[in-house]
Amino acid sequence: MRLAAADREDAFAEFGLPGAPGSDAFWAAAAGAPVAVPDGADGWVTLFLWRGSEPVTVEFESWSEPVALRRWKDTDCWYAEVRMPARLRVTYRFLVADASYADPLNPAGAGGDRSIAATPDAPEQPHWPLLGADAVLPVPRARIRWASARLGGRRTVRVHPAGGGGPVVLLLDGDDWLYLHPAMTAFDSAVEAGDLPPVTLVFLPAKDRATEFTCRPELWEAVRDELLPLVAESGVHADPERLVVAGQSLGGLSAVYAALEFPELVSRVACQSGSFWWTPEAPGWADPLGGPVGGAVAERLREGAELSGLRVAFDVGGHEDRMLPHCEVTESLVERAGATVRVSRSASGHDRAGWRHALLRDVGWALGE
Repeated sequence: MRLAAADREDAFAEFGLPGAPGSDAFWAAAAGAPVAVPDGADGWVTLFLWRGSEPVTVEFESWSEPVALRRWKDTDCWYAEVRMPARLRVTYRFLVADASYADPLNPAGAGGDRSIAATPDAPEQPHWPLLGADAVLPVPRARIRWASARLGGRRTVRVHPAGGGGPVVLLLDGDDWLYLHPAMTAFDSAVEAGDLPPVTLVFLPAKDRATEFTCRPELWEAVRDELLPLVAESGVHADPERLVVAGQSLGGLSAVYAALEFPELVSRVACQSGSFWWTPEAPGWADPLGGPVGGAVAERLREGAELSGLRVAFDVGGHEDRMLPHCEVTESLVERAGATVRVSRSASGHDRAGWRHALLRDVGWALGE
């Protein structure tokens, strides 16, 4: 972080914010923050602002350590100038005392207490609407009350026929795509624009990600034998024979595991930042990502697998330095096993805000022939 000169009343003019920090005119001009300017190298300096009387910290999701804001003299203006690399989209929140808040100056929200910042060179994300943190996201009208004998417990699974419905797209971590990021609206827009064929979205919430999304068969037995028959009986047009599984992080690991062990069920996958570092022992290590490259999935692939019927799109954040080796070896081994593979890198860290465009694009690709 660099510091603005404390004796300059126009210290933030380079960010397009003239006038004295903390004045009414300053705050009126600050709507739309954070603001980024080139750093003179290959990156950006981004100005984060907060209006209040108590100390505040900005916390980033899986990208940087938290940064404490500085107070401008005795005003209500708190600021931090944060260096960011080229091509970055990141979720962040402000921490004040024991509470977390979205950025009231930023129109791009992600749930009630988070916002999204993007450097000016970050690619656009077509079809994802700009929604404030206080927006109430629409949810599908169709819902299934699923009491799973294999998994235990009850959960509500929402179902949405985008464009009238079609192949089933199973969205792991479904509640995140319902309540933090408006996937229903984005898929509707993509279908209407002709960027996706009609699909039926099935939003599958997780109860215990560390159990359900690691390399165990119970989830996929339950999806095959319990959930998909309920979807077929729901009255919503759906084609489970062309199932696409879309998952991120541990969900991406689970999606690829399902393609390996349940090929008759899963032959199309959209995987973002799959947790391919995972082994049964890794969660107990001080450094879970420091184990065998590619983890349990790579070990399974090296034992031999025939994946010629699989289409899998891999995406990982370009700023996920420690995830990249695990993802790269898995991508290579899956392709070597005969799968049709697409590989890309998003302008993000390990962050759902960066995976949004890849989700739409890669589901469309997975449904191709």
